[in-house]
Amino acid sequence: MTRRFDVSDSAIEAAAHLMRNGEVVAFPTETVYGLGADASNPAGIERIYEAKGRPRHNPLIIHVSDLEMARRMAHFHPEAEVVAASFWPGPLTLLLPKRADAGLASAVTAGMNNVAIRFPSSSVAQRLIRAVGFPVAAPSANRSGKITSTRFAEVSRQLNGRISGLVEEDTCDHGLESTILSLVGAPIILRHGSVPQEALEALLGPMGEDSMPQKVAAPGQFKSHYAPEATVEMNVNNPVGNMVWIGFGPASKGCDLTLSSSGDLQEAARNLYAVMSEADALARPGDVIAFASVPLVGLGKAINDRLKRAAAPRST
Repeated sequence: MTRRFDVSDSAIEAAAHLMRNGEVVAFPTETVYGLGADASNPAGIERIYEAKGRPRHNPLIIHVSDLEMARRMAHFHPEAEVVAASFWPGPLTLLLPKRADAGLASAVTAGMNNVAIRFPSSSVAQRLIRAVGFPVAAPSANRSGKITSTRFAEVSRQLNGRISGLVEEDTCDHGLESTILSLVGAPIILRHGSVPQEALEALLGPMGEDSMPQKVAAPGQFKSHYAPEATVEMNVNNPVGNMVWIGFGPASKGCDLTLSSSGDLQEAARNLYAVMSEADALARPGDVIAFASVPLVGLGKAINDRLKRAAAPRST
């Protein structure tokens, strides 16, 4: 039975109590819903993997309530300090060398020597982490490989009964997961997300990306991910046959659904998963969910990344 919590102080403390005792609670961040457990508690981390059906070699992001908490988990070199000062709190995850005395459950990092850390700007997330008193490991609150949840109703649909608690508040304003930036060596983007590449390069200069790696080094790098039940196709600007067509921009007249009728990339990012879920509900057996082209600039890179993974063969 999954307990429901509002965002009152007493409810946040009750949710944190569950997490301190090895239970899993879903909660909103400014990006998407997270599936949280005390990152020091092996039982809680194991329950995250069980609830999601997540492969054990896929590491987790830990969420902190302030920069000092982050510094106790990882080695922050000067470049990391500059990036954190510029983008935290916010939707950017940093991959950094883990401290030997961090106190993290080993399964959080899947046995690796680096740790992915984020300081969310969500006040609900910050309050919950402070109440736990330790970083919270929190992948997206969905079944592994399925559509990410940005609304508590979708969390409940996928995970009700599989987790101990759910904080009910729809405040996922960005709608896309965090960008993951590796600062282990030269800066490299491991996953596009809610901080555009251009914003990072304005601070750090041109950088590479590794969004489809041979070896998973951070969350969200599987080739098949974020997928509805129906097959997905990209860059469909003239739909034919049995398609649920999702438009983008003013040229998408006659579409079944739209990410943004005005072509606003922020609106499209915010709507992506909710629209994908709605399309999946509309799709009949044999139908294809077809997305119109989204430009590969700014947040469009992250949107296209998610669509590419949703459209990938499910066997990968």
